Amino acid sequence: MVRKSPASPEPQYIKVQNHLRERIASGHWVAGDLLPSEAELVQTFGVSRMTVNRALRELHQEGLIERVQGVGTFVAQLHRISSTLTVRDVHDEIAERGHRHEAVLHRLETLRATAEQAAEFELPAGSELFHSVIVHLENGVAIQCEDRLVNPASAPDYMGLDFSQTTPTHYLLQVAPLSEARYTIESTLPSESEAKLLGISRRDPCLVVKRSTLSRGRIVTTVRLTHPGSRYLLQGSFQA
Repeated sequence: MVRKSPASPEPQYIKVQNHLRERIASGHWVAGDLLPSEAELVQTFGVSRMTVNRALRELHQEGLIERVQGVGTFVAQLHRISSTLTVRDVHDEIAERGHRHEAVLHRLETLRATAEQAAEFELPAGSELFHSVIVHLENGVAIQCEDRLVNPASAPDYMGLDFSQTTPTHYLLQVAPLSEARYTIESTLPSESEAKLLGISRRDPCLVVKRSTLSRGRIVTTVRLTHPGSRYLLQGSFQA
């Protein structure tokens, strides 16, 4: 009879990591929250400071937490972890290619949410929303039509922004730290208004990204990003 060797006990630093991961994943701690100090974790788990330090160091290397010397440890902002997959500022994309970015504002208004829009934002029908339509250009060529709805409770100053100086993405990530993003990507034909704004034919295929972003459990914005297929390449990377 062959006896199985007993399973090796789980390292103590893994237990600390798993505890922190589970609390962050469950929403107990969200982006920007201050985590327990090293001393508190040492007392909670009955382990050495070296063990706690290793657990935090590895979580920091993964991008899950941020450590500020003399201040404490915080849950990392999601856009710092996966911005290249989900929330990428088109201005930064263009600047990284060494090209010139321009933004042309075509619509900026306050409207009352339809039943469908209200459901997306988890608000009562008829709630106030901000609406903007912006076309982004790279070296004078339109590459993205951005049709966006914004929850005023999350970004009350949105209507007063100068979109020639800042993008909605840049502003919203500052005022409403990202905790979750949901998105779909599809190849489809543009609407009549999108084709006109982008200067393309209704028959030209486009890459359309639809995205909702949340901060502390509240939906901040929904956006439809339409890109002419012949002018845009979606790229990204992720490393955990």
